[in-house]
Amino acid sequence: MLPEKIRDLAVSIGDVEHAGQLLKTSTYEFRYLDPSPAQSAVALLMPPAQSLTWRDGDLFPPMDQNMPEGDLFMRIRQMFAKRAMTPMHLLALVGRNGIGRLGYSLPGAAAPAQPPAISKSELVKTRYTPEVFDELVAAYLGTGAGIAGMQPKIMVPDRPTVPIPSLIVKAASPAYPGLAVNEFLCLSAARSAGIDVTGFTLSDDGQMLILDRFDMVETQAQGGAVERLGFEDIAALAGLRVRDVLSDRKYQGSYQRVAELLRQLHLHSDNLHRFFQQVAFSVMVRNGDAHLKNFGVLYRNAADIWLAPMFDVVTTSIYTYTRYPGGPELEDHTLALKLFAGKHRSRAYPTTQDLYDFGRKVCGVAQPARVLQAIAQAMSQTLEAAQNDARVPAALLGQMRAAWEHGMSHV
Repeated sequence: MLPEKIRDLAVSIGDVEHAGQLLKTSTYEFRYLDPSPAQSAVALLMPPAQSLTWRDGDLFPPMDQNMPEGDLFMRIRQMFAKRAMTPMHLLALVGRNGIGRLGYSLPGAAAPAQPPAISKSELVKTRYTPEVFDELVAAYLGTGAGIAGMQPKIMVPDRPTVPIPSLIVKAASPAYPGLAVNEFLCLSAARSAGIDVTGFTLSDDGQMLILDRFDMVETQAQGGAVERLGFEDIAALAGLRVRDVLSDRKYQGSYQRVAELLRQLHLHSDNLHRFFQQVAFSVMVRNGDAHLKNFGVLYRNAADIWLAPMFDVVTTSIYTYTRYPGGPELEDHTLALKLFAGKHRSRAYPTTQDLYDFGRKVCGVAQPARVLQAIAQAMSQTLEAAQNDARVPAALLGQMRAAWEHGMSHV
């Protein structure tokens, strides 16, 4: 149950409950409740050492980043059809499940009952139907939404010893046939190319993709305890709010500016090499949706930050889309962002020389050709293996092969 108005939320940071307080009056205000120097930061650019109280006219971007959108938001609207859903309401529904280490709760409210765990092996064997996925959402949404993105998805717990869900389940999408298989093949190729990705598997019927959360790591403690890492996507780090009518903001900018932002955070140079891998891979598999929310960093503190694994990567060029309801169907033949910064730069897929220049001059990669060769080889191997995978429809595989051949021509 949610109250009509929410003016105050308790904010947890990792395992520290009530580490801060979020207030909503005419503005938003976040207060650290522990002045100790050991207090973890609510966000990289909002450290307690700089100020114990932060104010903004809109919700702070690092909190805005995990707000439900797309299919999940529509399901929430159906659940609360007669209730105004402000950002404070949505944060209360996110609960402690959001990607990263922040959690939200109504002051004095009891923690939601922990739902039964469902193992990855059970999910893999589950036969997808819209009704089955609806049941998953109904069973687990009440414990916290916690995840953004347009695709139908839900978080589920896979072990009773961990109080937050550790698996993300992405479902089939009528608007984009074969989307779960599409992402599975992309992640398979990325892993084969040596690109950092989270653990993943495809259900036996090929209709659901099951992913491990990349913001949780096992600890040495007994009982299967996990450490929650801080996470901020690039849009949040750039101070952008990108939901609703502002969603086009995540498509503004360039990969060069992303690399410069990562450099400003003083990440080790290896992270720029990994970023080049992620950008080059998106180019080569024709992923035109690698926007500002699909890159991010993980961290423990301001001195321990690294690039997050690649996530939400699909071959978008095999689908059509509309810019507005009822508009003409368009084919996706451009990148989400420009490769290089500059007023007259294009979002067209780059030439091989452009990728070489981006790798050397922007990311400091000495031999970008080797990166492209490794990606092309992995793509070819993935296509070959998929021919014998009964979960991969032949028609979809043919579409992806045609799209990937354009990308592999960079080698």
